[in-house]
Amino acid sequence: MSAMAPAQTLAQKLIARASGRESVAVGEIVTCAVDLAMFHDSSGPRRLQPMLEELGAEIWDRSRVVLVMDHYVPERDDDSRRIVRIAREWARDQQLPHVYDSQGICHVVVPQHGHIRPGMMCVGGDSHSPTGGAFGAYMFGVGSTEMLGVVVTGEIWLRVPETIQMWWDGALPKGVTAKDMMLHMIGRFGMNGGRYQAVEFCGPAVTALSMQERMTLSNMSAELGAQAGLIAPDATTAAFLAGAGVPHVDTRPWFTDEDAEYTRHRFNASTLEPHIAAPHSPANSHGVSRFAGMPIDIAYIGACTGAKLDDLRAAAQVLRGRKVAKGVRLMVAPASVRDQKLAEEEGVLQALTDAGAELFPTACGACSGYGDPMGDDVTVISTTARNFKGRMGSPTAQVYLGSPYTVAAAALRGSVADPREVLA
Repeated sequence: MSAMAPAQTLAQKLIARASGRESVAVGEIVTCAVDLAMFHDSSGPRRLQPMLEELGAEIWDRSRVVLVMDHYVPERDDDSRRIVRIAREWARDQQLPHVYDSQGICHVVVPQHGHIRPGMMCVGGDSHSPTGGAFGAYMFGVGSTEMLGVVVTGEIWLRVPETIQMWWDGALPKGVTAKDMMLHMIGRFGMNGGRYQAVEFCGPAVTALSMQERMTLSNMSAELGAQAGLIAPDATTAAFLAGAGVPHVDTRPWFTDEDAEYTRHRFNASTLEPHIAAPHSPANSHGVSRFAGMPIDIAYIGACTGAKLDDLRAAAQVLRGRKVAKGVRLMVAPASVRDQKLAEEEGVLQALTDAGAELFPTACGACSGYGDPMGDDVTVISTTARNFKGRMGSPTAQVYLGSPYTVAAAALRGSVADPREVLA
């Protein structure tokens, strides 16, 4: 960047690079070159194929497309078999080089294979696509029509957003996680608190997070209403990507300039208590103490925000050598085949199953109401990102959201409990 270039936020730098500019101003509408387009069996081929055929159009660059089968696998009925068959046949016909079939949830599988790197401009056919922002990439979710435009032209327009910095001082106490940080922020600002802005998570408590915990923050920026949820890349990012087969990652250009224009909100991680979101909104969020002692029927550890390796480890810390409360069902659906395998090797899965957990496929599963949906009039505590009425099954199911520690503690006690007490 030249000496005369105006100070820029991380979001502005990423958009400027994608639009071939030295800098961009908030409110400008720019056309960006897309580095990666990701979609899954639900959002992708079954919608894109007929539109492409109608246009007589081709994919602009197959090497930049990633397809993941995660919503309707394993196939349980004729409808799911049809949807997955369309995706598989289309992937074969198009000779797509990056297809992950039944390997886990797209927001976890795609980064684990090194597809998202600092500086990139990415779009995903799913509302939780901002997960990619944890890697210092600009990534956001789009609908089928916008994705069609990307797949044909390799470009997308966007309005340069304002940046809101969520600055976290201090250090998270034992048993408190990125999920608790997120539920606290959504509870404070609401589901529309990010109003199209780019949210950037910063401060010592964010820098201290593992890559998978950072992914939880970026993922749930969708629940804040933000377009993107960004974290400046650093040595933690580079190390994760090196493990995913990306040897050389330059993190240096990707940060917010000190004198750039943004709004900052400050938080103290040291005083944060575990949080729970009550039905039927992630914004209906309060400290766990408000719900202590409330009986539960089902504890669900799954989804892209709650069943990565770090999440499974957290649950195992609570449950190792103990048993789930009588009458409580503990469902565990690891977020990816890779994380399940590592959890198995570490004895984490054994600790969970010994405690009484039932193991479910590595897929979106009950989070999207598929596979084993929640029944009528049950009280569920879940590590998923959303608890909208009817999302996980029956509209009469009462779904509460919490961290893996909090969900495991509730499974152990048979009622909502502060995981810090159990860990102590």
